[in-house]
Amino acid sequence: MQWLELKIDTTSAGLEPVSELVEAQGITGLVIDDEADFKDFLENNHQYWDYVDEDLMKEKQGVCRVTFYVSADGEGFDTVAKVRMALQALKEEHAEYGSLLMTMAQMDDADWENNWKQFYKPMEIGERLIVVPEWEKANTKGRIPLILNPGLTFGTGSHATTRLCLTALEKHVQTGMQVLDLGCGSGILSIAALLLGAQHAFACDIDEKCVDVAYENAALNNIGKERYTVRWGDVLSDARLQKEMGGQYDIIVANIVADVIMGLSSQVRPFLKEGGLFLTSGIIDDRAAEVAEKLRADGWEILEERHSEGWYSYLCK
Repeated sequence: MQWLELKIDTTSAGLEPVSELVEAQGITGLVIDDEADFKDFLENNHQYWDYVDEDLMKEKQGVCRVTFYVSADGEGFDTVAKVRMALQALKEEHAEYGSLLMTMAQMDDADWENNWKQFYKPMEIGERLIVVPEWEKANTKGRIPLILNPGLTFGTGSHATTRLCLTALEKHVQTGMQVLDLGCGSGILSIAALLLGAQHAFACDIDEKCVDVAYENAALNNIGKERYTVRWGDVLSDARLQKEMGGQYDIIVANIVADVIMGLSSQVRPFLKEGGLFLTSGIIDDRAAEVAEKLRADGWEILEERHSEGWYSYLCK
């Protein structure tokens, strides 16, 4: 089926009235881009990020936009015409809503669901693993295949922080181990640990949708819930989640951001068995020394340091 993608540029003040105008034509499923909200998120959620891609900053700069989709047929074009006329009237009455410029692009169903997949190919990692997208066929060359469909979560294996963790897990996971994955995203790290021989893994993330994604990815690798538990919540503050996690883990892996890792540093040891390993990653280079200092201050010995493309990971005991 063919679709029309419509974008209306406005100001922050115009987002609500423009949205109401579009919805009055029976259109639902709007996508709202608000530069003010983006800046507010960055300002008030430093604990969840250390680095924001420069291209994303440029993309969001000055952008307040309403995006919606209609079918590319007579009915859809009629709807577009009605929206355009209503926009003209709104513009004459409210100069403060900006240009109210509406642009249009035509696209297929596959364009907005599947085009991103072309950038995700099988990746050999370390000496034993190969990450294979669900929709791809690959010659595994004797490697352990980790089949993955990341959906809208973080964790495809393409990011340096994930590869650093996978390389360390490949080296240190042994048969029968218990693994705890904090900030699991797609589940890639805990699923990899299970494929490498771990007996059971517990994974959690602050994003609720990661539960379904991680379980679906586990199923792609023939891993059932008898070996894999996924939950959502804030591991730093959710006492019920902490209780369910239990303890006596051989390896705890946290591929998150520097501030969260430093927060975890003093709290995760009770979840480890004696001699267990704490694997951290997601640490951008200009904060690596700060994180290392905090880990040592909390009594951790850094056994291994890895870095790639400006990102660091530490394996601690």
